[in-house]
Amino acid sequence: MLLCVETLEKHFPGTAAPVLDGVSMSLEAGEVVALTGESGSGKSTLLHIVAGLEPADGGSVRIEGAELAGMDDAGRARLRRTSIGIVFQQFNLIPSLTVAQNLAFQARLAERTEGLDLPRLAAALGLTDHLAKYPEELSGGQQQRVAIGRAIAPRPRLLMADEPTGNLDESTGKAVFDLLLGQARETGAGLLIVTHSERLAAAADRRLHLSRGKIAT
Repeated sequence: MLLCVETLEKHFPGTAAPVLDGVSMSLEAGEVVALTGESGSGKSTLLHIVAGLEPADGGSVRIEGAELAGMDDAGRARLRRTSIGIVFQQFNLIPSLTVAQNLAFQARLAERTEGLDLPRLAAALGLTDHLAKYPEELSGGQQQRVAIGRAIAPRPRLLMADEPTGNLDESTGKAVFDLLLGQARETGAGLLIVTHSERLAAAADRRLHLSRGKIAT
């Protein structure tokens, strides 16, 4: 089992109901799971906790058997650097780096630049003509594609994407989703994708629906 989440709890100050209320889910290597739900249902919070970016108030998260709660900050950062690829709604590109440098950034951190075919990756993302540009010179959709390329470049074991096609037109969105899907199939990575798109959700191996802090059954 690549990812195992058990009875996860998360509360935010000033809110009566928990954001996550006993959420349990799993993800196997090579599996694609779509996570759907209304805005504010806790989908992004779940991804942040699984990535070790914020703590849970209860429950457990294990990635390849390693319990996140048992790691210190350095251990969680190392796990993100070597084993997890994350595509956030906020692109978090480094403004002082070119597109080419941003695409290679995570692979360099993970020390996995060997075998990285940057021209091929850029072509798949439709970014061939933009490699020398800086993020501020790109459209929102182009920045999103850079963020996706950066996440998949190190060939992570667990790939998570939060609305990765939200700023893209239908044709580009399909191409980007196919790239994420292909990455999971080719490398045996698990892919957890948050989406409002019925079409994308239907293409996943499984679909989970988060409602009022719980996985709907």
